[in-house]
Amino acid sequence: MKIIIAGLGETGITLLRALSSEEHEITVIDTDGALVDRITDEYSVGGIVGSSAAKETLMKAGVEGTDIFIALTHIDEVNLLSCMQAKNFGASKTVGRIQMPDLYSDIVDLKKEYSIDYIVRPGKDIALEIYRNLGLPGFVKLEGLFGDKVTIIDMNVTADSCLAGKKLAEIRSSIRSDMLISTVIRDDELFIPDGSFVIMEGDILTISASRETQDEILETLGITKDPANNVMMVGCGLTGEILAEKLTGEGRHLTIVEDDISYCRRLMKRFPSARVICANGDITEVLEEEGLKKTGTLLSITDSDETNLVVSMFAWSKKVPSVVTRVDKQSHVRLLHKVKIDITASPTELSVLRIMHFIRNCAGRKKTDKSGRFLGFYRVADGRADVIEFEIESAFPALGVPLADKKFKLKKNILISGIIRDDELIIPTGASFFKTGDRVLITAPVDKGISTIDDAFSF
Repeated sequence: MKIIIAGLGETGITLLRALSSEEHEITVIDTDGALVDRITDEYSVGGIVGSSAAKETLMKAGVEGTDIFIALTHIDEVNLLSCMQAKNFGASKTVGRIQMPDLYSDIVDLKKEYSIDYIVRPGKDIALEIYRNLGLPGFVKLEGLFGDKVTIIDMNVTADSCLAGKKLAEIRSSIRSDMLISTVIRDDELFIPDGSFVIMEGDILTISASRETQDEILETLGITKDPANNVMMVGCGLTGEILAEKLTGEGRHLTIVEDDISYCRRLMKRFPSARVICANGDITEVLEEEGLKKTGTLLSITDSDETNLVVSMFAWSKKVPSVVTRVDKQSHVRLLHKVKIDITASPTELSVLRIMHFIRNCAGRKKTDKSGRFLGFYRVADGRADVIEFEIESAFPALGVPLADKKFKLKKNILISGIIRDDELIIPTGASFFKTGDRVLITAPVDKGISTIDDAFSF
């Protein structure tokens, strides 16, 4: 695909790095000439210096005939105008980033007025991601897929886990039948497990479940979710204000630690039930003085990665049950994953994942077959596997045939991980079957290159 990326900040460069391993024709735009030179030297991409909102710059970048134009500058108005200009001058699809909270309620109108096909909102998106995982221990993370019909539970298997040492078939029969372990990473190797696969301590699992049963499943697996009734938030900003509104609205006890006295006053007025602390001096001393030991969940979400790292490591050392850390730089994300400090929340990583999802779905919809219609897909298992969604057409050759039947020939190392029928998720068994109109979820390693439903079967 022909792609233009405007804006070479942390998100733009991270997106470029992710796309560089795929077969795309990429051009970058930025006003910083030295940065454009460095990026074009490092990657096999074209580079244009100038404003992405200017016709001359866009034409030099080859916007006419571009498949996807992506605006990631630090100025929302420039992103909006750039997308409109790019669409006017021949781009097929446009993606824009919006960071100002005042614009969030106008997303539908903005998309229409500025001809934008997809908008990412890092502040709001990361707030909702943090909210979903509030109170969870660091070895578990929840993610909603396919309109939140499917919950993905990413889980590191601990020594005392009820799954350790058990075969998948045994787990389905004796522990829970309404969940499916679709991928396992062991010793840095990806497995698409069958019923005989034995789960071991240290395995990293991708578990599929319905949104309605996720809490029951966590309880069965012995995963205690702190009720997050006592939350301490270090740093606030847009993300924190969205979270504070949710938490105080639910009657939870919230302490906000900020270092700007005027901002603290504004927070006190907006969230009168919250305890707002103006931090002066050593942040770790302030945290201890303000009751860190009694905190069930700590959110470190300042604008400084370095401060967040210090705060989270300190909270972790004090055995705070649940710690969520905001990090923007990908090197810091990898550092926290390496030392296993609970849950990381990266606006950069989340924005890139969502944009990559949009790009891949645009590419996938160009491919089709008579058996099933491509709807979309998500990348799971640390980016090593795909969950692809297809709608079953009447020409599918095994309609009504049980999955366990020999006529149903699924290719090796591919798994049917869910069937959405009548808007409900079915965790498949050998007796399950496909009907016309079913939305079928297929999990496969990325290198399988599944883009049509026929790619997954040997009929």
